[in-house]
Parts: sequence; structure tokens; C-alpha cells
Amino acid sequence: MLDLAYEPPKPKVIAGATHDWELVIGMEVHAQISSRAKLFSGASTQFGAEPNSNVSFVDAAMPGMLPVINEFCIEQAVRTGLGLKAHINLRSAFDRKNYFYPDLPQGYQISQLYHPLVGEGEILVDMEPGIARRVRIERIHVEQDAGKSIHDMDPAMSFVDLNRTGVALMEIVSRPDIRGPEEAAAYVAKLRQILRYLGTCDGNMQNGNLRADVNVSVCRPGAYEKYQETQDFSHLGTRCEIKNMNSMRFIQQAIDHEARRQIQILEGGGAVVQETRLYDPDKGETRSMRSKEEAHDYRYFPDPDLLPLEIEQAWIDGIRDTLPELPDEKKSRFVKDFGLSEYDANVLTAEVANAVYFEAVAAECGDGKMAANWVINELFGRLKKDDRDITESPVSPAQLAGLVNLIKAGDISGKIAKDVFETVYTEGGDPAAIVEEKGLKQVTDTGEIEAAVDEVIAANPAQVEKAQANPKLAGWFVGQVMKATGGKANPKAVNEIVSAKLGL
Repeated sequence: MLDLAYEPPKPKVIAGATHDWELVIGMEVHAQISSRAKLFSGASTQFGAEPNSNVSFVDAAMPGMLPVINEFCIEQAVRTGLGLKAHINLRSAFDRKNYFYPDLPQGYQISQLYHPLVGEGEILVDMEPGIARRVRIERIHVEQDAGKSIHDMDPAMSFVDLNRTGVALMEIVSRPDIRGPEEAAAYVAKLRQILRYLGTCDGNMQNGNLRADVNVSVCRPGAYEKYQETQDFSHLGTRCEIKNMNSMRFIQQAIDHEARRQIQILEGGGAVVQETRLYDPDKGETRSMRSKEEAHDYRYFPDPDLLPLEIEQAWIDGIRDTLPELPDEKKSRFVKDFGLSEYDANVLTAEVANAVYFEAVAAECGDGKMAANWVINELFGRLKKDDRDITESPVSPAQLAGLVNLIKAGDISGKIAKDVFETVYTEGGDPAAIVEEKGLKQVTDTGEIEAAVDEVIAANPAQVEKAQANPKLAGWFVGQVMKATGGKANPKAVNEIVSAKLGL
């Protein structure tokens, strides 16, 4: 592992009119489990299907229909728990959370409150090179999603699409360990990265497959430390929950606005009301949605149609054995094995596909640092310009490794390599064949280079005197020789011969 310094959470201090205040944030992240079928039925989870086309009799709550648990969804949740270094409970149970909503046909949601599948874990959130914050996970429970109400298709009517009804979700609940907007966004980003590495959630926030409920409260300096000592939440102030955040940027904006709203109320002598709020990105403000319900408002009780879930430790151990190398471990290995900087390793491990591509290039060219430089600076830069990701790269790992090998062998210079890269990117082809076909092979014959240097020196006697008086000006001759040879002369050889000829 990287030698990280684990810091306690640093609060963001907001200056009020009369006092300083600190932020306290907890997150409830709803992650859609990657599964072809729903949690309690065999209906498809395909995104973008025709409205109400992925609905079984169970999803529609037809009389007499009973839920049947999808074992793969449970396996995915266990895999997630293991990836977050969490405790897996061998016995868990499902509860009914009762409330009415038009897109919830049953009139209740099947969830887990009292006996969740996954217990306490943790996430290490990278805040800056060498510094990470530890955010504790309280639990992960498995539940079914509701449908979707559509209000903008008719001025007088609302419509309901039940395609999402019954889709399996993991609700990943953190402790109130997050102390600022930037840290909250970094936490969600790190969680998303881990889930994508595990293959348990695709993390597509735009499609609603990963969304966060953000609990925000403010307290006076020192109150959080009292909470840590006593575990008494009253020290943290009254919290408000901002629902269904699906953008890192909006999460930060919403937290900042909500904190300032609460501070203004408290400093005005009022009291913050515990409630659920929504963030309006157009106005940059949160607004009240409903009063915050407590557990007793939902009248939770054990679901009579589902027996308690009992799993064996051997099954959990089998899942543990199939876990992939996760981001922190992979980043640490890249730094150690390839000699990369932490920054470069972080860029290359941000997505699984990026890391796989880089390793393929490094394995074929045998130079991790040079491979990283070309992948990050040239390939990623070009892909970003074209709004593509690595899976759409027109340059294969073998082609990029071939280009790096040509540079290492001294066949082409770095400048010419960039031109060859552009040709491969736009037209395809083997880099070595392109170099041969276009006559781009680097000139390494010292006799030929010496002749070019002599010619430039003879044509510029005044510049020779200046360079001999100020050796820094010798670079001008190097540039002229490179220009005269079409950039094909070996730069190192040119520098050495110019210096020798000028007597520097």
C-alpha cells in the first residue's frame, strides 16, 4: 500500500455573522446493483426500454404474487461489502417500509432496517497526494427501487413508469464523518470507483444508477469532538436531508447553500427543522420537500413473504477469493512496480479500463514510465479532445507500445513520434511500417549529422561568436540542424556534435 498519512476529518469552518460554524455531513448512497434481473422477480433491468415493458406481476403487485429473492443480487451486495472491508452478517432480514406513492404499486417498499446484510466498513478518501481521510460505513442494506412518476407529458395528468420498480438497490450509509462539500464529493467519487472496479454497480449517475441523499447539519467548533466521545448525536445539531443528488458538482453546491441557510436560521434565533429538501440547481438553493420521517412513521415490520436470509461463511469466503485488485492496491502497485508518481498512478487507476490499457502497453514495451507518459499525455489528451473514453480508443495497446519501442530503439525522435501517433490515431496502421513508408527513421549516422552541423556553422559566423560567448545560444544551432534534417537527426547526437564544433 502507499504510505498514506491518515488525517482525522478536517471541518470546513464557515464564518457566520456572530460565530464560526462547522459542517457535519453523512451520506446515504443508493447504488443500483448490476444485475440483469430485478431483486424479487425475473423482469429485465434494461435501461431505456419502453415504459412499463419491464414489469412482472410481482413488480405490479398483482394479488397472490410472491417475491422470490435473486441470489445474484445478494452476492453482488456481499461483494460490495467485502470491497469496503465491511462485516458481512450471516443472518439478515427484509422489512416492509410502508408509505403511499403512485409509482409504488405495493404501497410498501421491501427493505432492510433492523437486520441489514452488511455491517460496518470504511472508505479511504484521497484528498491530496499522500493524504487520505477515513470515512466509516455504518451499514449496507438491500432494497427494491420504486418506479418513476412523469409530470411533463400532459398539462392535466401524470403518468407512471414501473420499469424501475423492484430493481435491486444497495443503500450504503456512512457515519457523519464527512466535514466539507469537497470531501463529500470526493467520498462519492471514491465509492463510485470502488463499485465499478467490483462490477457491482455501473455508477452511471446520469441514468440514476448512483444517487446520494446528503444529510447536512452545522455545529459550533468543538461539538463534533464531543459527539466522538459520547456518540450523542444531539451535539451535531439538527440535520436536513437533501434527496436524490446525482452530480458531484451539485452535491457541493447543495451542501454549501444548505449549511449557510441553517446558520442564518440559528443566528437569527430560530431552530432548524428536521426535514427532507430538494436542491434546485437553476436557483442554486434547497427547498423543503416534506417533514423528515422517522422509522415509526413508516411502520416497519418483518416482511411475512420472505424468510430471514441465512448465508454460510464458506460462500462469503468464495466471493472474497474472486475480488479484483481494488483501486488503492492497484495504485500502490503501479507506484512500486513501475516507478510512477502517485499523481500518474492515480490518473491511470481512475477507471478499470484505463489501468488495463496502461498495463498492456507497459508489458509490451517494458518501460512503465514511458508508457504512462504516452498514455496520459498523448492518448488521454487526444481522447478527451474527441470526447471519447479508453474503450473507444482507435489506438490499441500494441500500437502504442510499438511506437514507444521505436523511440527506445532510437529509430524516431519524440517529435516525430507525435506525428506518427497522429497518423495511427486517425488512419490506423503499424507505427514501424508508417515510419519506414514515410522515411521518418531517425538519422543516427554521426558523419551525416556532422556534415549538417558544419553547413549550419559555416553559414552563420556571427551566430557562432554569440554562442561561444554565451553557450546557452548553442540551442539555436541544434534547432537549425534538426530543421535541416527534417527533424530526423538524433537530438542527443546533434547536441554533442554542436558543442564539440563550437568548442563549448
